[in-house]
Amino acid sequence: MPGSVPLALGLDTVGLQVPWYFRCPVSLELMQDPVTVATGQTYDRASIESWVATGNTTCPVTRAPLADFTLIPNHTLRRLIQEWCVAHRSLGVERIPTPKQPADPDLIRSLIAQGPGLPALRRLRALARESDKNRLVMATHETRAAVVEMAFGGCEEARAEAMAVLALIGMGEAEAAEVVGREDRVSRLGKVLGSQGSTLEAKVHAGAVVEAAAAVSGAEARVVLGTAEGVIEGLVALLEEKGNNARAVRVGIRGLFALCLAKENRPRAVSAGAAAALARLVAEGGCAGEPERALAAVERLCRTEGGRDAVVCGAGGGAAAVIALVRAMSGRAAEHAAGALVAVVGGSEALQVEAVRAGAMSQLLMMVQGGCSERAKRKAQHLLKLLRSAWPTTDSMANSDDFFRPY
Repeated sequence: MPGSVPLALGLDTVGLQVPWYFRCPVSLELMQDPVTVATGQTYDRASIESWVATGNTTCPVTRAPLADFTLIPNHTLRRLIQEWCVAHRSLGVERIPTPKQPADPDLIRSLIAQGPGLPALRRLRALARESDKNRLVMATHETRAAVVEMAFGGCEEARAEAMAVLALIGMGEAEAAEVVGREDRVSRLGKVLGSQGSTLEAKVHAGAVVEAAAAVSGAEARVVLGTAEGVIEGLVALLEEKGNNARAVRVGIRGLFALCLAKENRPRAVSAGAAAALARLVAEGGCAGEPERALAAVERLCRTEGGRDAVVCGAGGGAAAVIALVRAMSGRAAEHAAGALVAVVGGSEALQVEAVRAGAMSQLLMMVQGGCSERAKRKAQHLLKLLRSAWPTTDSMANSDDFFRPY
């Protein structure tokens, strides 16, 4: 067929040619959701979004600068592709689904303009929950700033709805400053998180707002949030929901990780039970998809007075803590697990022997020889030296300095 190219991978047919204009110029695959950019070129939405997300500001085909990054759905081309798929169904081609388009920015502006009314806020919340694309459309300063105002003003029910929207769309530095810079707003977050009268859903939303604000703020702002009554205590309480609500646990871990980036918050976190609660989650494998942040927080808290003992107790005892941390060194959180293990076994020969028995040596050697970061390798080398005296004397590695040479 003139003007055609070999069939893209993924279509299980033989000898069928796909029209070139049905294929994305970036991925060279059949377009699922064709969109047109400012230069007039059409791409598959996923491909062009990935292109832009990696920092590119030009059109992939023409190399002309993109005046804006608006993506206009090419409905005509999408229908032609669907018709072509149907026409070749007998050859094994499946019809591409009709994609759900992102929310219209004009609709978002219209809903925001209605102010703190429950119908508009509930509609905004539904749109934000619907898809990442909608949240991206809503993640403008104007929308976020308006939602911040509604989350801390008006009636209680409207505030709760607005807080839920804010938890979904997140905050930038400017909006975070509008929260952290107001004592009454920080206090409200603490009251929601620490109140017995708040629903779990409301606590999760408040915790997500705390995490979002802390994640984009500096150390001073994190201290303001961490010292507010009820904030750290409320985040620790969310960790206890491990059997009922994975999102609550995830928000608790992320919030504590962000706040514990500030050294001033760590003693309070230890006192509130954060070290023990996080250690239990690590030992039980219940980190709700956030093992790296959980272990990074554990590592930091282990260096705080009382933190090491809290981690050991929280994990079920010294041996259990060691085993849990050794196991964690096999995942993406290996660096932080190794750092925490240094603190746990540092003053105990018995626990150093326990670490060797648990298989720490093989995990550490893999870290040193593998593709870890230089910082992770340094931690692994330090731990290897620490555990060297606990190696069996018959082990040939005990007499070798090969794994302690600086990189």
